Formats: sequence, structure tokens, C-alpha cells
Amino acid sequence: MDEIKFICECCGEEHVSWPALTYNSPNSYHNLSDQEKEEIAVIDPDFCVIKYSDQEINRFIRCVLIQKVNDHCQDLEYGFWVSLSETSFKDYLENFDNENHETQYFGWLSNYISQYQFSNSIPTTVVTKSGNDRPEIFPHQDFDHPFVKDYYEGITKEEAEKRIREMLKN
Repeated sequence: MDEIKFICECCGEEHVSWPALTYNSPNSYHNLSDQEKEEIAVIDPDFCVIKYSDQEINRFIRCVLIQKVNDHCQDLEYGFWVSLSETSFKDYLENFDNENHETQYFGWLSNYISQYQFSNSIPTTVVTKSGNDRPEIFPHQDFDHPFVKDYYEGITKEEAEKRIREMLKN
């Protein structure tokens, strides 16, 4: 892993930057067979669409989530996929190249993080940003799940580094 060193504005010390923890696809796409991926799905770095035979269509976009790290100057960044409604997906797609498009959508987190158990998806607010940066997601604070609790309360540097090591192994 190439290390990127920088002087931290927070503490004035030299740090090595952490890699973003990214998922290459939403879980629904990952779980398809190779044949299904070719026949019913389309994916690129920012969008994924899966058209099932029963007329159900799942639409996903790639977003970022910033996890606060309480005892460190750097936060942990995730690259997640979120499912959107047809209306929200079309609006995002139509405005994808519009650097001034700022809005919010409701979405469902579509990746599962190995440190947590998931019985269902987590509701999120997807916030687009000017300048064509990837949208940022914010889990709904009233949703009872350990991931949501950790998002709002923060995690330790030790936990963040453990997650990075686990992701790099996989």
C-alpha cells in the first residue's frame, strides 16, 4: 500500500493517510451469478441497475460516508452504494454532470459492513454536493442499529485501523 504522508492541521504532526474503505458494487449485484450480471445488470463506477424478470428494478448510486474517529485527527471514509427510488435515481442521473445541483434523497444503505450484523438495510439521507463530488450519506439517527450508533458517537482510532486492516485483507 502506498502511504501518503501529510502534516496534520489539527495536531501539527506528520500522519499517513488512511485509504477509503470502498465497495465495488452493491450487495444485490455482488450476490448475482456471473450470468445474471451479464443479462440483468449494468454497473459503472457511479451507477448500478438490476432488472429482475418480475419487472422489479433496483437502482443504486455510489456515495461516501465519513465516520468520525474520536481520538484521531483523521476520519474514516467509506465508499458505499445506496438504493434510490426510480424518481430520485432519474433526478440524480439527469443532474449528474450539473456542478450546481444540490438536493437530498432518501436511500437505503446497500452494503453490509463486516463488523456489524444486518437483518435489514439502514435508511439514509443522500446529500448531493456542488462541484460533482460524490453524494454524502447520513444514516437516520432514529434507526436502532449499532452502525448508526457508532456513526453518531464516533469510533476509536484502534477500531478504524482494525477496519482498514480487515478491508485490505479481503
